[in-house]
Amino acid sequence: MIKTQRLIIQPYNDNDEFDMIDLLTNKTIKESYIIPDFRTIDESRDYFKKLQTYSNSTLHYERGIYYNRQLIGFVNDVDIMDEIIEIGYVIHPKYHNQGFASEALNAIIDDLFHQGYHKIICCAFETNIPSFRVMEKCGMSRIDKTIVIEYQNMRQKCLYYSIETK
Repeated sequence: MIKTQRLIIQPYNDNDEFDMIDLLTNKTIKESYIIPDFRTIDESRDYFKKLQTYSNSTLHYERGIYYNRQLIGFVNDVDIMDEIIEIGYVIHPKYHNQGFASEALNAIIDDLFHQGYHKIICCAFETNIPSFRVMEKCGMSRIDKTIVIEYQNMRQKCLYYSIETK
C-alpha cells in the first residue's frame, strides 16, 4: 500500500467492482486509454476479476488509486523487461485537473524505483496533452520512440516518456 497526501494506491478488493467497471466503460477514458469493448456486464465483471488477481500478484504491477476510500483510477504494467517497466494510468474524468494524476504517478515512480526498476516508461496518444504534462511534472522526459496503432477504428500515434534512477 502506498499513501500520499490525499491518495491510497493498493490492490483492488471486491467492493471496487462497480467503480472499476465505471472506469473501464467510461467513454472519455476510452478515448485515450486502450480498454477492450465489453459486450455484456458479465464480460466487464470477468475483466475486473482478472485485474483484481493481477493486483494481488507479484508478476504484475496493477493497483487501484483511491481518494476518500473510493476507487478513482488505476495504474497497470504494460510491459516488464528486467529492470525496465512500462506503465499506464487512468484517473476518472470527474477528478481531472485536481492534481491526482501527478500525485499518484510521483508515488508510483518512487515505489517502482524502490522495487528495483531502473527505468520507467509511459506512453500516451499524441492528442493527450494533459497526460504529457503529468509525466513532465513527475520528472519524465520525452524519448525518441513513437508507435502508431489502430484503436477504435482510428490510427493513433503514441509518444513515449521515461525516467531513470539517478
